[in-house]
Amino acid sequence: MEHIARNSHAANPMKEELVEELNAHLALCRELLAIAEGEARALSREDQPSLFEFCQLKKNLLPRLNRTLDSLRKHRVAWQSLSSDERARHPEIGPLLRRNQDVAMKFILLDRENEQGLLRRGLVPPRQLPSVNRQRPHFVAELYRRQCPS
Repeated sequence: MEHIARNSHAANPMKEELVEELNAHLALCRELLAIAEGEARALSREDQPSLFEFCQLKKNLLPRLNRTLDSLRKHRVAWQSLSSDERARHPEIGPLLRRNQDVAMKFILLDRENEQGLLRRGLVPPRQLPSVNRQRPHFVAELYRRQCPS
């Protein structure tokens, strides 16, 4: 019984850090989504508004996004090393992970729609055209599957 208690105390700081990192990443994804929504509104206008601001905002958030993703990767390894019983003792993690995924996917989808709008307007230089793989269905899902073995 003492071993279980000691194990639970060791997992608690890790769990608190994971919750903190997930909340930070969620806030960042929401910022990115808000930027993409603003860009979508600008793209829907008839006049040719400047989209430089949106590009700069996304570019400025990129280092923060990389930091939160690196941190979450480290936490994922630690989280997955816990037993399923130990993970079950922290039911708040699952819904938080799903919220992160939901907001990230909303951003990705909207950003792709915005990219299509930019392409239609001829605002994307040829060297920055999206990869042919982007047109393959399930390409992103396959990337996730390869990165996260069961």
